[in-house]
Amino acid sequence: MHNLFAEINKKINGLIWSLFSTGAIILVLAILIVWTDFMLRLVVGLLVLVISYAFFYIAFKLWTVKKSIRDYFER
Repeated sequence: MHNLFAEINKKINGLIWSLFSTGAIILVLAILIVWTDFMLRLVVGLLVLVISYAFFYIAFKLWTVKKSIRDYFER
Protein backbone atom coordinates (compact mmCIF):
# COMPACT_ATOMS: atom_id res chain seq x y z
CA MET A 1 0.00 0.00 0.00
CA HIS A 2 2.81 2.39 0.88
CA ASN A 3 4.61 1.69 -2.41
CA LEU A 4 1.40 2.37 -4.36
CA PHE A 5 0.89 5.68 -2.56
CA ALA A 6 4.50 6.70 -3.25
CA GLU A 7 4.01 6.02 -6.96
CA ILE A 8 0.72 7.95 -7.06
CA ASN A 9 2.38 10.81 -5.18
CA LYS A 10 5.22 10.89 -7.71
CA LYS A 11 2.79 10.98 -10.65
CA ILE A 12 0.72 13.77 -9.11
CA ASN A 13 3.87 15.80 -8.42
CA GLY A 14 4.90 15.41 -12.05
CA LEU A 15 1.47 16.55 -13.21
CA ILE A 16 1.53 19.56 -10.89
CA TRP A 17 4.96 20.69 -12.14
CA SER A 18 3.91 20.13 -15.73
CA LEU A 19 0.79 22.24 -15.34
CA PHE A 20 2.69 24.94 -13.45
CA SER A 21 5.42 25.19 -16.07
CA THR A 22 2.86 25.23 -18.89
CA GLY A 23 0.98 28.01 -17.11
CA ALA A 24 4.18 30.00 -16.66
CA ILE A 25 5.09 29.64 -20.34
CA ILE A 26 1.61 30.70 -21.42
CA LEU A 27 1.81 33.68 -19.04
CA VAL A 28 5.06 34.81 -20.67
CA LEU A 29 3.51 34.34 -24.10
CA ALA A 30 0.52 36.43 -23.04
CA ILE A 31 2.82 39.28 -22.02
CA LEU A 32 4.74 39.08 -25.31
CA ILE A 33 1.55 38.97 -27.39
CA VAL A 34 0.02 42.05 -25.76
CA TRP A 35 3.15 44.16 -26.21
CA THR A 36 2.45 44.98 -29.92
CA ASP A 37 -0.54 45.64 -32.25
CA PHE A 38 -2.81 46.68 -29.46
CA MET A 39 -6.44 45.66 -29.91
CA LEU A 40 -6.25 42.25 -31.59
CA ARG A 41 -3.27 41.22 -29.57
CA LEU A 42 -4.93 42.41 -26.38
CA VAL A 43 -7.86 40.08 -26.94
CA VAL A 44 -5.60 37.15 -27.82
CA GLY A 45 -3.34 37.96 -24.87
CA LEU A 46 -6.27 38.01 -22.47
CA LEU A 47 -7.42 34.67 -23.80
CA VAL A 48 -3.95 33.23 -23.25
CA LEU A 49 -3.91 34.79 -19.78
CA VAL A 50 -7.18 33.08 -18.91
CA ILE A 51 -5.80 29.74 -20.09
CA SER A 52 -2.69 30.37 -17.98
CA TYR A 53 -4.85 31.06 -14.93
CA ALA A 54 -6.72 27.80 -15.57
CA PHE A 55 -3.47 25.82 -15.53
CA PHE A 56 -2.36 27.47 -12.27
CA TYR A 57 -5.78 26.80 -10.73
CA ILE A 58 -5.75 23.13 -11.76
CA ALA A 59 -2.23 22.72 -10.38
CA PHE A 60 -3.29 24.26 -7.06
CA LYS A 61 -6.39 22.07 -6.82
CA LEU A 62 -4.38 18.93 -7.55
CA TRP A 63 -1.89 19.93 -4.87
CA THR A 64 -4.67 20.37 -2.30
CA VAL A 65 -6.18 17.00 -3.23
CA LYS A 66 -2.76 15.37 -2.89
CA LYS A 67 -2.31 17.01 0.50
CA SER A 68 -5.73 15.81 1.66
CA ILE A 69 -5.03 12.25 0.53
CA ARG A 70 -1.64 12.29 2.26
CA ASP A 71 -3.18 13.62 5.48
CA TYR A 72 -5.89 10.97 5.35
CA PHE A 73 -3.45 8.09 5.02
CA GLU A 74 -1.04 9.45 7.67
CA ARG A 75 -3.69 9.33 10.38
